[in-house]
This record gives sequence, C-alpha cells and structure tokens, in this order.
Amino acid sequence: MSEQKKTPTRPLPRTDELDTQAFWQATKTKEFKYQQCSSCGTVVWYPRAHCTGCTSGKLEWKTASGRATVYSYSVVRQSYHPFFRNLVPYAVAWIDLEEGPRILSNVVGVDDPLNDVSIGQAVELEWEEHEELCIPLFRPV
Repeated sequence: MSEQKKTPTRPLPRTDELDTQAFWQATKTKEFKYQQCSSCGTVVWYPRAHCTGCTSGKLEWKTASGRATVYSYSVVRQSYHPFFRNLVPYAVAWIDLEEGPRILSNVVGVDDPLNDVSIGQAVELEWEEHEELCIPLFRPV
C-alpha cells in the first residue's frame, strides 16, 4: 500500500488564549486589531491585559488601516519546516503600521526578496486565509 504525502501546512497560532483571542477573531473578517490605552494613549502590541506604558487595564481595541512601512527585514534562504521550505527565499520583516504598532510578518508578492524589499518601503496588509483565522502578511504598494 503506497502512502500518499500530505501537502505541508503553515503552523497556525492558538486562538483560545485570553489576551490574543479578540485579535485572532477579528482576522476572520480581515481586520487587524491593536490596543490603545484610554488612560495614557500608549499603543499596545501584542495584545495583553494591561498597558505597557502606565499598567492600566483600560485598553480599547482599534482597527489598523493596513498601511505600513518596512522597519527592518531579513531574507530566509533555508528552512527546515516543510511548509516554509517551499517558499525560500522569503522576507521576514518588522513592519511599522501607520497607527504605531510594530509587528513581525512576511513581505509577500515579490520575485526576489533580496532586491525587491527595502527598509522604509511602503507596504500594505494582505491576508492569508485559513479556516479559523487569517494570517496578516504585507505586500509592497
């Protein structure tokens, strides 16, 4: 009996953690949510129960526009994970959202990440759809 190989899948985050549950729920409708403290105005990323500026628990959820810039990046040329192995080379980048949060993501939609990605480059949010959530990725504008 021959064994059929499964197509490797992306590892996905847990959606049942209290601090990040609302964020992952919002990705289903392709909304990037971040928190802002209503006491001191600090933008908070990654989602949590308290403000990183004043330690208040008064955090409000806001929706990002999806406009951003590349703060810094690295090109991955070798990966041992079955899903990512087929994507090399690919760019992993720190992305500054227009509203303030800096997140780690991938820059997609480029032929050659060594030459097509740069620090300060304008990018916009794009979503990779999965059954329970969507993964935020970024594409050059």
